[in-house]
Amino acid sequence: MVQNDPYLLALHSIDGLGPIRLKAILQYFKDPKLAWEVNGEELLKLGIYKNTVNLLIETRKNLEPETYAKKIAESGIKWVTVFDENYPKLLAEIYDPPIVLYYKGNLDLDEKAIGVVGTRKITGYGKVVTEQFTRGLVQAGFTIVSGLARGVDSQAHLTTISEGGQTIAVLGGGLNNIFPSENRGLAAKIAGGFGAVISEFPPDSPSLPGNFPARNRIISGLSLGVLVIEAAEDSGSLITARSALEQGREVFAVPGPVTSNLSKGPIGLIKNGAMAVFSVDEVLEQLGINQVQSAKFNSSASLGAGAQNENLSEEEKKILECLENEEMHIDEIGRLVNFDSPKISALLLRMEISGLVQSMGAGIYCKK
Repeated sequence: MVQNDPYLLALHSIDGLGPIRLKAILQYFKDPKLAWEVNGEELLKLGIYKNTVNLLIETRKNLEPETYAKKIAESGIKWVTVFDENYPKLLAEIYDPPIVLYYKGNLDLDEKAIGVVGTRKITGYGKVVTEQFTRGLVQAGFTIVSGLARGVDSQAHLTTISEGGQTIAVLGGGLNNIFPSENRGLAAKIAGGFGAVISEFPPDSPSLPGNFPARNRIISGLSLGVLVIEAAEDSGSLITARSALEQGREVFAVPGPVTSNLSKGPIGLIKNGAMAVFSVDEVLEQLGINQVQSAKFNSSASLGAGAQNENLSEEEKKILECLENEEMHIDEIGRLVNFDSPKISALLLRMEISGLVQSMGAGIYCKK
């Protein structure tokens, strides 16, 4: 096929020309310029809906492809098409890869990527689990793929950045309409040196609910596997997991407290064949990752924990026993170990500085 990006971008801007229909048009006409300029009758013969053909004809009156492409480039947005050599290889393997990906940042990343997704209503437990798994995956050399949504997605991106890793944020709208708006700064930081922010939707497209299933197939399509952390039974994260299964990718689910509605999504996935995981090691083993970098991470973490445990006071050991299997409020910890408020506060502060426990806010602590 003749590469003629301005006309391809112009065609891609037409609502109703999704990946399957646009691919059929391009295969038939060979050159996007011919497809852009053809009369409506020819498109109707290809099975393109009349409303879509009419929209194309109307759009041609006011959109000049060269000018349109130049405007996109001048806004700092780059693009890659499914016909380009540098198109993400894993994504190209799925049934309906995006014809065009718009992006900011660096998309020339390692193919060793994993999706990390979950609820927007993240709990303290979910925050801790997301941090721990993401940190381990980044240190094992993975690029973290997520959706820039509130909750688990944002935490996965933030943890990756704090670890100096690379992350890809996949949007459900155009790059000129970052959603949610409070994550614009996070998106800019990712694009500024920690990976890429990408979308298959034209730059000015709004973020609409109907766009997110399409967005989710890209998250899984870019990844060797998808890790689901906290999700309700109707969570969009489960759509990502289903997409991963359809694409032949691994699905991992982190079990949560049985008292939480946000455990129902992962539990449902596990019942249907997803792998329950309790550590990064299990994810790496299932993916066949056996690298010096991941071994270094695991051994150093184990040695650090052993050394810390040997130097614990009896008081600290009692506190860790309370937090072994659940998060707990400082008052409840004090009651169980029979320490007064000043003493338990001082001990928890010292243990937090030492990296033994983590404050989750509102007086809640968990074992780190």
